[in-house]
Amino acid sequence: MNTADYRPELSTKHGNDLSTFPGVVPPLAFDMQAAGFIQRDAVKEFRALHESGCFVLPNPWDRGTAIYLHRLGFKALATTSAGFAFARGKADGEVPRDEMLAHIREIVTTTPLPVNADFLNGYVDEPESVAENVKLCIDTGVAGLSIEDNRGRVDAPLYEKDLAVERMRAARSAIDASGTRVVLTGRCEAWLVGDADPLRTALGRLVAYADAGADCLYAPGVQAPDEIAQIVKAIAPKPVNLLISGFNHQLSFSQVADLGVRRISVGSGLALAAWGAFIRAARDIHRNGSFEVLGEGAKSAELNELFR
Repeated sequence: MNTADYRPELSTKHGNDLSTFPGVVPPLAFDMQAAGFIQRDAVKEFRALHESGCFVLPNPWDRGTAIYLHRLGFKALATTSAGFAFARGKADGEVPRDEMLAHIREIVTTTPLPVNADFLNGYVDEPESVAENVKLCIDTGVAGLSIEDNRGRVDAPLYEKDLAVERMRAARSAIDASGTRVVLTGRCEAWLVGDADPLRTALGRLVAYADAGADCLYAPGVQAPDEIAQIVKAIAPKPVNLLISGFNHQLSFSQVADLGVRRISVGSGLALAAWGAFIRAARDIHRNGSFEVLGEGAKSAELNELFR
């Protein structure tokens, strides 16, 4: 199946009659076989991106931002739990599982690009239930998904290491049973939860997650180049994902690529940039009665052309 002309965004404008658009497949019209072929090809492309070099995996939070990133030329996308939550008027982690699954499916069906799902901690604690929820995430058509070790508790933020490893093994088993070869990213949240020795904790856990079957390893929050290099070395030859956002924006693509990082994601960074522009404009209007910031906005004509 040729997905080059796949533009599900047209389905909302023209209904289900897409006969005038050869090659276009409306997202809700996929039969299981076609969906399987599309996911298989997406997984193949996504795995190939991890084999050498370095690539950026940007994080849209709705259909419009996904379409723009695709048209700009990025090779793959990732969802952002925080970016989507903020758009829904919720804090990160407060979006229920089924609502998140629907969002992931929407991003998957918006462009032909491979999509990695930010699937938080799998929405459950026990390994058996992690496997069940990973299966649901796979069924959205993703090419990859991440499972983190943040249990969401103030007193003990990270799962005990042995349990965290079993959860990763359960996710790996669910992927293997599906036959999809979806890329599994193992995340250690040591930096984000304020661990006393985040590098030591992350190194130990990421190596264990790799041994448990994670294809790509990820410790969001690391920013010192020497610590990034240590993670890359410890995990090799498996690829490492690095989060670059506001806290470490001084890092450049070439710099982290030279450190051996294979994949760069921006998490909620793009969503926060959009929120930043919105907040500055709204405050200027409210406090100063000034509308000058609106002159810096995107042009309606350009967006209309983008979404036609």
